[in-house]
Amino acid sequence: MPAIACTAKASYKKQLGTLELTDTHLQWTQDGKKVPSVKIPLQDAASLFCSKEGAPQVRLKLGLVNDDAGHNFTFSSEPQTVALTERETFKSELTNVISRNRSGASAAPPPPSVATPKAPMTASTSLSPSKPSTPVTVPASRASVSRATSVASDGRAPIIPGADAASDFRLRKKVLMSNPELLALHKDLVMTGQITESEFWEGREHLLLAQAAAEAQKRGRPGQLVDPRPQTVEGGEVKIVITPQLVHDIFEEYPVVAKAYSENVPSKLSEAEFWKRYFQSKLFNAHRASIRSSATQHVVKDDPIFDKYLEKDDDGLEPKRPREEVADLYISLGATLEDHAETGNEKDITMRAGRQRGVLPLIRKFNDHSERLLNSTLGENPSLKRRRVEGDGQDNFSQIELEDLRDPESSIGIFLEMQDRQRYFEGQLMRGVAAEQVPAQPVDISVAHVDFRRELEGWDARFNQLRLERKAADAALLSMTQNVTARLDTKTKKNGLPAALFRQLTTCQTAANEFLRQFWGAMCPPPVDTPFAPSLAQRSAKAAKMASYLAGTREKVDALVRVAQVEGADGTSVEVAMKPVLEAVERALAFYRAKNPSKATQHKVA
Repeated sequence: MPAIACTAKASYKKQLGTLELTDTHLQWTQDGKKVPSVKIPLQDAASLFCSKEGAPQVRLKLGLVNDDAGHNFTFSSEPQTVALTERETFKSELTNVISRNRSGASAAPPPPSVATPKAPMTASTSLSPSKPSTPVTVPASRASVSRATSVASDGRAPIIPGADAASDFRLRKKVLMSNPELLALHKDLVMTGQITESEFWEGREHLLLAQAAAEAQKRGRPGQLVDPRPQTVEGGEVKIVITPQLVHDIFEEYPVVAKAYSENVPSKLSEAEFWKRYFQSKLFNAHRASIRSSATQHVVKDDPIFDKYLEKDDDGLEPKRPREEVADLYISLGATLEDHAETGNEKDITMRAGRQRGVLPLIRKFNDHSERLLNSTLGENPSLKRRRVEGDGQDNFSQIELEDLRDPESSIGIFLEMQDRQRYFEGQLMRGVAAEQVPAQPVDISVAHVDFRRELEGWDARFNQLRLERKAADAALLSMTQNVTARLDTKTKKNGLPAALFRQLTTCQTAANEFLRQFWGAMCPPPVDTPFAPSLAQRSAKAAKMASYLAGTREKVDALVRVAQVEGADGTSVEVAMKPVLEAVERALAFYRAKNPSKATQHKVA
């Protein structure tokens, strides 16, 4: 009889019993029974997790080599300090066991797909997602970096390689909260321990990457021109709400206002008085994004402080601030100035500046604002995104050449698979030969013209007599309406099934689809060879586990049929609804039995 190292009162799956650690096994025996209900060989121990100190329950979780879910034990001795002492004893002993297991396994040559970390790994998790865990540090002499057998078997290990565990957990949480169906599937499968966190996210990494990309995307500068709008409040007073963001935008859009602020606040004006006088000054009306602002300047009172910052309207034919010469002819609006010498080179009306001088300042204001937006994205210095580098060996024609005007390259198309291809081409050839042998009948142009004129005589009278029947159009419209109605009924109605039963059907189907996805991912993995890809043994174990889950699908469907009959619904409709899932499950199990003849009797749909 093996020697018992330690023992304690503990519950397993809400059943009271005794937990014992021997030199070969960790076993748990329910009260009133002599045979252990749970017996775990110590060589299968892979990871260890504990609940937080001060938690309402003292728990311990042992993860196994081929079972990340492991076993959970709750120490039930009273008072709780005794339970904590017993838990610490088991934790110390099992930590040594896991260390010996990894040390012994590291002596053997590792398989090609298993990597050996250089630093010790810390397995820290909690039995509840809302409770932090007490870390248990274990020397990592043999720890696979595969997602299938991660040390942190509760999903704390990052799903995306190289990502931080905390940020990876936050990404997973956001993806689940934004997708209610995926969240429900996660609760049904992961929270119940049927599959692990890493298995659930395998194949869904693109959702995490998309969420990370969305968060990393920086919001650009708003394209709206800064133009504070006065608001009329009670009593006829006009009010403008000034926020720090508005002040920042005004200073960035109009540097002259920032200059006036730095020269007058707080030496001459307080901040509140500065903004009050600015919004009542001609300078503010000159900055308004409206052509009517020039008219209001004549009724606004003079201001000795802000009027000295006024500038003359930029309404000349040439702008005050000269623009840089465009080096790229592709975007040069004057590149075709001399292309039409035969018809005259007078500028088009759209190219004549100054026909209405009042709009020139506003147009140039919009142009300057647009240029600042581009500079904030592309940078102030010329870059490859904005213009070509001079002297790159390209001539002027290549700069204005458009890709859309090039002849498309000839394509061989999509190769068509045909049965009896030779017979098809022989038939085409024979028809061509027969057509060549038939003598062509000469066509008399004058006779054809006379016949054509005779057929067109009285066409207007016949056209007036043309009446289109509405039956065909009405029938087509009615058919489309019935089709749309049928589609809506299919999506909305539940075929007379109770709401609770319909949710159970949906849950069963979703779970079966997830098991199928996991099964085929293990049996037929994608051709991607990465250090994080599971090994052959890990994929075989995963496929066996998923096959065992799939084998119970028929039993679950039969149970739903019985529930439907008890509740007065039609059980046949349940079978019809679940028939595609059962066929997919049967095909997967048949494939698994063909690949593993020795396990053929273990996985059969009843």
